[in-house]
Formats: sequence, C-alpha cells, structure tokens
Amino acid sequence: GHIVRNWKVRWFVLLQDKLLYYKIEGGKKEPSPKGRILLDGCTITCPCLEYENRPLLIKLKTKTNTDYFLECCSREERDSWALDITGAIHAGHPVQVQELHRMKNSFKLLENISLHHIVERMCDSSTGIRLTRNLEQGNRYKETFTGSALVDWLISHSFAVSRFEAVTLASMLMEENFIKPVGARSTEATRYSDLSEQFLDDSTALYMFAESSKKNISSKEELQFNIAELSGTIVKQGFLVKQGHKRKNWKVRRFVLRADPAFLHYYDPTKEENKPVGGFSLRGCLVSALEDNGVPAGVKGNVQGNLFKIITKNDTHYYIQASSKAERAQWIEAIKPLT
Repeated sequence: GHIVRNWKVRWFVLLQDKLLYYKIEGGKKEPSPKGRILLDGCTITCPCLEYENRPLLIKLKTKTNTDYFLECCSREERDSWALDITGAIHAGHPVQVQELHRMKNSFKLLENISLHHIVERMCDSSTGIRLTRNLEQGNRYKETFTGSALVDWLISHSFAVSRFEAVTLASMLMEENFIKPVGARSTEATRYSDLSEQFLDDSTALYMFAESSKKNISSKEELQFNIAELSGTIVKQGFLVKQGHKRKNWKVRRFVLRADPAFLHYYDPTKEENKPVGGFSLRGCLVSALEDNGVPAGVKGNVQGNLFKIITKNDTHYYIQASSKAERAQWIEAIKPLT
C-alpha cells in the first residue's frame, strides 16, 4: 500500500500497456479495478532485495518515480510475471522481446532440492564453505566467500554437476535470502543484470550468509522444525480462501503443499514476515469436494462455491474455497496421494 504500508492481496491483470489490480472479496475479484500501473517508461527490478523477509518480490518504478512492490507465490511465478511485464514494457522493441523469450526457455530452476539442507552443509565447521575476511574499496567484510568459491563448493559436494547448474542453485540461495551480496561488484549485478545473471561466478564478487539464515542455523530446534516441515519438495502452491476455526470468517491465504514429508501450510499474505500462520501433516487426512447445492454443516458466511474439505487424523476440519471447479480438482488431486 502507498498510504498505509501494509500488504494486501490483489488480483492482477497484465494488458499491453498497463497492469490492472483488483480487490478480492469472498474469493472473487471485484468487477472494477482498484488501480492501475502504466508500463510506459517503467523500470523493473527482479529479484528485489529491499525486504529481507520477502524474497519473491518484483519492484516496478514508474516514470513518475512511484514504486510498486509486488509479491508472488513462487520463484517460477515471480520470474514468469517479471518476464511478461518486461516484455510489455519493451513491446515496441522486438529484438529485446525475442531475447526475453530465449531467457525464459533456457533458464530452468533445479527441482527437488532442499535449500535448508544445503545451507546446513555450507555452515558445517569441517566440510562447509571456507569463510574469509575481505577488503573492498575501503570496506572490510567479515565471514565472506566469493561467487566462484561457492560454485566450486557446490560442484565438489555433488549439489551440481556443472558451473551453470551451480550458478542457478546459488541464485536460488540468494533469492530465498539464505545468502546476500556484499560489496559493489555483487550488489551491482543484482540491480542491473538479467534474471539469469544475478549471481556471479567470479572471484571478485563477495557474498555472505544472510542474517535470517544465521538465525536458523544457530537455533537447532528451529532448524529441525524447518527440516521436518518446511524443507519438503513443493508440489503445489497458490491463493485459496479458508474459513477460520474460531470466527468462521473467510480469509485469503497462500497455501503451500509439500511432500517428503507431506505437509500443507498456509500463510497470511498481508503479514510482513514470510512465516506460516498454520499448517498440518497430511498423513491420515481425508480430502473431498463439497457439492455446491446447499451450504454444508459447519460452513458459515460468504460462500462462493468450489468448496472442499480436509479432515486431519486429529479430526480437525478445514473448509477451503478455490476460485474454480478446475482449481479445486487440481488441489484435491495433488493432496490425495500425500495422505
């Protein structure tokens, strides 16, 4: 928000020359847009590192110097939006649009990787990455490592088989705020380089562990919690509307479905910190669609349809609304194999 600096869920529609955004009520967007962002003369920053706890941000600066910060659900979604918005900004320049499509098709993120596990290994006192002091332009940095050193370490520990894969993985660590650039060389790359060149495989580019990952590593209990629940492979994620347990009201939540171990967590997108506000193990759960003819017992308030229910093994009932029957079916199909 521009007046009250809070975060709100909005439905975005990208047109040829503008980005429209709508309020969401009861899981559906309102007919008239809440506002618009004119793309002519805009500059885009992705990833945007201005908010430490929000690594999935896109920043748009209009030609009138108004800043918009937009948060996505995943790296893939963020990069896809960034590329499409950049394509709209440069629509009159076909060569640049062609280059964007080439980047979109060539830059693939690695799958089935636990970033928490990699960071834990990096911090190991005997086999982890070697931290050194570095002096750059009069500034002395403690406990840093170079971009090329991290690439070498990832390959030597079998997390990547090529330097390209290692750079991609290092970019993921930076985008998820496990590591951060320090010094002019690496910081400048995050501001002015293409999406596939944010992290530098360079012996003069300096990086260090971000404060958030230091806190995770220093607390064994917190690390174990993250590994147990939040480090599973992400199977599906997106915005759904959930009924509260106490007030029985409906609120938009960002749901993240993970496997190995199987957990479903939900986040409040209006909160500053990117931590789940709830979640549960899917083992022993029952999931089913609810028919739209009549409101089921236990459901109150503004019900738009496309409901489904999850019952945990502790007999806790979760009522959730999707935006369409197709989306509801996709979530049920994704959850069932993990129960």
